Amino acid sequence: MLAGDLLVNVLFILLLVVISGFFSIAEISLAASRKIKLRLLANDGNAKALQVLALQDNPGNFFTVIQIGQNAVAIMAGIVGESTLSPYVANLISVVYNGPLLGTLSFLLSFLLVTSSFVMFSDLVPKRLAMAQPEKQAMAVVKPMKFCMLLFAPLVWLFSGLANIILRLMRVPQVREEEITGDDIVALAEAGAQGGGVLQQEQYMIRNVFEMDSRTVPSAMTPRESIVYFSLNETEENIRTKIAEFPHGKFPVCQDTLDHVIGYVDSKDILPRILQGKDLSLRTAPIVRKVLVLPDTLTLFEALEQFRAAKEDFSLIMNEYAMVVGLLSLQDVMNTVMGDLVGSLQEEWIVQRDDQSWLVDGMTPIEDVMAALKIKEFEGFENYETVAGFIMYKLRKVPRPTDFVLYNRYKFEVVDIDNYRIDQVLVTRHDGSMQGPVNL
Repeated sequence: MLAGDLLVNVLFILLLVVISGFFSIAEISLAASRKIKLRLLANDGNAKALQVLALQDNPGNFFTVIQIGQNAVAIMAGIVGESTLSPYVANLISVVYNGPLLGTLSFLLSFLLVTSSFVMFSDLVPKRLAMAQPEKQAMAVVKPMKFCMLLFAPLVWLFSGLANIILRLMRVPQVREEEITGDDIVALAEAGAQGGGVLQQEQYMIRNVFEMDSRTVPSAMTPRESIVYFSLNETEENIRTKIAEFPHGKFPVCQDTLDHVIGYVDSKDILPRILQGKDLSLRTAPIVRKVLVLPDTLTLFEALEQFRAAKEDFSLIMNEYAMVVGLLSLQDVMNTVMGDLVGSLQEEWIVQRDDQSWLVDGMTPIEDVMAALKIKEFEGFENYETVAGFIMYKLRKVPRPTDFVLYNRYKFEVVDIDNYRIDQVLVTRHDGSMQGPVNL
């Protein structure tokens, strides 16, 4: 009889552990389930995913049932647990000890046994399981939880109503906001890359896409001094020479200087004329097209929109003084997104010499330097676009070779200057934090 009672009590406690574990899984899985993944499952016809989404949109009654269930189980465990097991534990202990502390020891051991069982099997293990597979576990428990919500409807209505009143008085929103920002997507891609679910190159491209909204046109354009253009008086021989030396797709056409732009010519229009032996004069041949001109204050996303609206993939960039400061093509914009996928096809602006040093072109966009050196932010970055601009901003003068700037554990040293323009910068890493001092 004694053994039968013990078996019944143990089975009852185990049942309470299972019920408590079920509520723990339900609580954590609903909170941790990602709406994006659930929507994808629902779009594929998964009815349980749709039910979980409905509970997430109105979770008040759901969590009320969980709290009622968990507290009821805790009370039942307190009533049945230690006091029920203590006599049986005392009988076992009395075999080796039957002194005045027998009751205390049996109570402590019973309490430890029951508490450990609840902590391990109704809390830690279920919650870790729910965190590891939130969507799967949420869909597994959604139907039993909806039955419990129906079963405890009067209590749910009472407690949930009181909780809503209290939250309204506290002016706390009762529905979880699910606004997803670009930073959230970039963080998810980074987490996916670290976990192996997303390729590193895919994560790199996603980050670059969202950076386009903050990167301005000058960070991707070909600078003024590197633009190859034709003048209206260009001789046929010069045209042939430039096309052979600089095999670009399009060339601006100017009256005399780059600031007097007439339009542009496409290599696809010139090459057939060369092959057919036709006249290449830019004045007589009707091959000059109207060029798209964009301000240098646009972001890369805005530039893409302008390309789409104008049905063009090429533009000249002009500043507030109506001076041409650069040239931007659709390929330039794509290069900022594709990064290393196209880097091997172009001259590298950042060349890593060893683990501690890099040779950087002065016209390298500051965003690319930040990515290569893993620097979160450059001081005063809104005042310049390139690493050359950063050095001039810090030096407060036109630099000379060997001038340098120490910033965020890196030394930026000017190693080559071409007509006052910083051509090459040597970046070396130093131990310790060094900010501010410059060589004047």
